[in-house]
Amino acid sequence: MSAAQPAPPHAEFVAAYRAGRARVAIDRAGAARFVSARTLLPLVLLPVFGLAVALALLGHFVIGGLVFVVTLALRQAVRASGKGFVLSRALADAEFYRAACAAGILRVELDAAPA
Repeated sequence: MSAAQPAPPHAEFVAAYRAGRARVAIDRAGAARFVSARTLLPLVLLPVFGLAVALALLGHFVIGGLVFVVTLALRQAVRASGKGFVLSRALADAEFYRAACAAGILRVELDAAPA
C-alpha cells in the first residue's frame, strides 16, 4: 500500500469494500489511541481508577481491587477492538473516514474494477 496515494472518496471506498475490491490497512496502535481519544476514555477511566483507590483506602480491598481490574479490562478491550471499530465506523460515517485517513490510521487501496 502506497503512503502517497490519496484516500478515495467515502462513497467509492464503501462500494469497493462491499464489492471486495478494497484493501484496507489499519494501524493497530494508532487505532487504539484514536478510538481512546475520540471516546474520551481517559476522562472515564481516571475517576474510576480513583474510585478503586478510594475503596481500597477505606478498607474495601476486594471491591477496590475488582473495580481496578474491571477498569483495566475495559481499557484493554477498547485497545483490542480498535481496528474493528475504526473499520466499521469508517464504513458508516464519511466524516470519521476522512478523520481516520487524515490521521494516518486508515489506509485504503482500491483494486481495479473487474473487466
